Amino acid sequence: MNPPRKRLIVGITGATGAIFGVRLLQALQAAAVESHLVISKWGLQTLEHETSYTGQQVRNLAAVCHEQGNMGASVSSGSFLTEGMVIAPCSVRTLAAIAHGTGDHLVHRAADVILKERRRLVLLVRETPLSEVHIENMLKLARMGVTIMPPMPAFYNHPQSLDDMVDHIVARMLDQFGIEADFAKRWNGEMHRESAARCKTNPTKEDRS
Repeated sequence: MNPPRKRLIVGITGATGAIFGVRLLQALQAAAVESHLVISKWGLQTLEHETSYTGQQVRNLAAVCHEQGNMGASVSSGSFLTEGMVIAPCSVRTLAAIAHGTGDHLVHRAADVILKERRRLVLLVRETPLSEVHIENMLKLARMGVTIMPPMPAFYNHPQSLDDMVDHIVARMLDQFGIEADFAKRWNGEMHRESAARCKTNPTKEDRS
């Protein structure tokens, strides 16, 4: 028998950075992972404001789509087995709703289920600067085992485009679930050795002194 197909819930909420959720869905589709998508009302508006994608085009990337008001959806029950959930991007309102168990739509409920079932929850929290309220909510969830992953860009891999920077973050999300992401350029120490070699060949003023 073939092993069961992996399932992952993807939430997109109304913070800037909708492209992270879109690219994640594309990567899950390429990896043959069964994605279950929930987009909040403001997530949809932000998506269509920030990107060239329509809501329907993004829904078409998912294996299954659920309306935010459908509290009877499969992902609202712990008996529906999944690897976990990613909310990308995660607004600070969604962060607070999850931290305090006061959710009012399916993104919040699905995350609450992941928490109670002790499955992996990854939140791409998008806000800057952060207030004490935001930090306290992140700390509260981190102590419950939630992965707080603000989408910080990396520069050691010398990104050549915005797509490169988005792909790096998406790969790090997939790493949390053991899903292969062969499109990412990873740190392997070679870049450090190359940099050290260049320093020896072309010493800086401080090195010469």
